Amino acid sequence: MEVALFDYDLPVERIAQYPLSQRDQSRLLLVEPRGCSFPETLFCHLSHYLSPGDLLVLNDTRVIPARLLGQKESGGQVEAFLVRDLSEAAPDEAGSDSRALWQVLFKSSKKMRKGQKLEFGTGLCGQVIEPSGSEPGLLLLTVAAGASVNAAIEKVGQVPLPPYIKRQPAGADRQTYQTVYADSAAAGAVAAPTAGLHFTRELLDTLQANGIETAFLTLHVGLGTFSPVRCRTVEEHRIHEEYFQIPETTLARICQTKARKRRVVAVGTTVTRALEFYALTGKSSGMCDIFIYPGHEFKLVDGLLTNFHLPASTLMMLVSAFAGRETIMAAYRRALALNFRFYSYGDAMLILP
Repeated sequence: MEVALFDYDLPVERIAQYPLSQRDQSRLLLVEPRGCSFPETLFCHLSHYLSPGDLLVLNDTRVIPARLLGQKESGGQVEAFLVRDLSEAAPDEAGSDSRALWQVLFKSSKKMRKGQKLEFGTGLCGQVIEPSGSEPGLLLLTVAAGASVNAAIEKVGQVPLPPYIKRQPAGADRQTYQTVYADSAAAGAVAAPTAGLHFTRELLDTLQANGIETAFLTLHVGLGTFSPVRCRTVEEHRIHEEYFQIPETTLARICQTKARKRRVVAVGTTVTRALEFYALTGKSSGMCDIFIYPGHEFKLVDGLLTNFHLPASTLMMLVSAFAGRETIMAAYRRALALNFRFYSYGDAMLILP
């Protein structure tokens, strides 16, 4: 299957650079597989299109401030973009919070060297274990004994806005590039599960009052969400793996929903991948590397709430697998004609059978 089948033209001015002041005032395109009308509404009216007993499954991962701006011993500037915490895989002898091993991508005017020492401020120091190249490198982060590396990262790190947002992070992004239900105990994502950015506490209360249920899982969104597909055919591509965990309570809620003949609606492609990986493997935690594209038979997900995605991306392939490529391409043409906002801070679509 040709990757070019999932490409489309997007004017750069349609890429949302800032969020709306009110999250749930974003626009919502309604998509029915094999449909052709694609009516629009506002996200705050979501409960009108769901039924009592339907289950929304949301990703409660918390985005960490993954961009660390630092200085080499020579005085040169360096950026370390945190990709994945490997501390559990390589703990220090004392099991201390004052040391952490991370996969990172380095950005510097000169190539990084093994053993190079870095300073990031507030006592957070780093030593390059392996420089990054086509794959992430390794960085050992340390703080003074008794202090916490994670706390230092929270203090000095910057919000990891996606590369298509052409501005520096602002203070407000620490809140707006985070779902209102992000769990501090589930910190670890380097990108937001953006379909969830539209929810407010008030909207969640409205959904509950209308009998629409919610459940949570965790998938730490990684750099793979932005990685371009460089192959000519879809089948050649290999997707990055990401950590996930589905609580037993969520699995039980899904079983109950299915038994009642109600719909399981995934809020975002990350939830979709986690649920379909579980259905395929029986694993409810670990590393998820499922690549969903047309031909995939969905086993748990009955509906999908999602944003508008990059051309020829794995996310375009996933939504095309769910609703059909021609339907999705027609929906995108409709969204463009209606001046919808695209990508992370943009508008959304709801795909229901």
